[in-house]
Amino acid sequence: MSLSGVRPVVFIHGLWMHSSSWDPWVELFSASGYRAQAPGWPGDGPTPEATRANPDDLNNRGIAEVTAHYTGLIAALPTPPVVIGHSFGGLIAQQLLAAGSAAACVAIAPAQFKGVLALPPAQIRSALPVLGKPWLRGKTWAHSADSYHRSFANGVPREESDRLFADYAIPAPAKPLFQAAVANFVPGSEAQVDTAAERGPLLMFAGGLDRTVPEATVRAAHKLQSRNSGITELVVLPDRCHSMSADHGWRELADTALQFLEKNLPDVPPGS
Repeated sequence: MSLSGVRPVVFIHGLWMHSSSWDPWVELFSASGYRAQAPGWPGDGPTPEATRANPDDLNNRGIAEVTAHYTGLIAALPTPPVVIGHSFGGLIAQQLLAAGSAAACVAIAPAQFKGVLALPPAQIRSALPVLGKPWLRGKTWAHSADSYHRSFANGVPREESDRLFADYAIPAPAKPLFQAAVANFVPGSEAQVDTAAERGPLLMFAGGLDRTVPEATVRAAHKLQSRNSGITELVVLPDRCHSMSADHGWRELADTALQFLEKNLPDVPPGS
């Protein structure tokens, strides 16, 4: 089959993780017959090291700008892709699905969107280092190895957390966090998803140990998305944390996503 008849898949990272964290997923999905890629956010460097060296390139990058960036990349593809996003990447992936830019979506521990009302205390505590400093809104903020293990990779051993931090962690723009925090009070917020739009299948993952986007937050978003006539499924992994897309258990999520897509997504017609 020519590439024009192969379903593209676009992976979208969230805050504090470089797009290279998707490399095992790209390899697996490519071997499974997809045309896979993991482009970074505008302002990202080609490597984690390059991004850390130039954090100001990510200053003041908001949700709408990042979504528009991926919309432009998708427009160049021969057919609507599957979008798979983690954290704020999961929020952006849902926006792309609602806009008709994507054929299906997998949202892993997606950041909350407008309409998700109550946030668990653990999520508030994990965001306070940023939200407690309003002057950071147009700047970037980076985890330390300690804060990364405490709130991002708390469900894996410290040795693994430190490895993930060294391999993939990058500074991230603070603006999306502020946008999501006040979304319910801002008309036309960039942190909103049209849950009533006609859309393709949606799979959501939640981790029972997640402190950055806790299970309760994902369940609330799933409840809103479940009102849509499109296929909507939720998988809760009780012993997983926010690093679940990149840590030693990533394959469980990837295999589940592949099974969901095989079951619910039509093949791309040859020559499309």
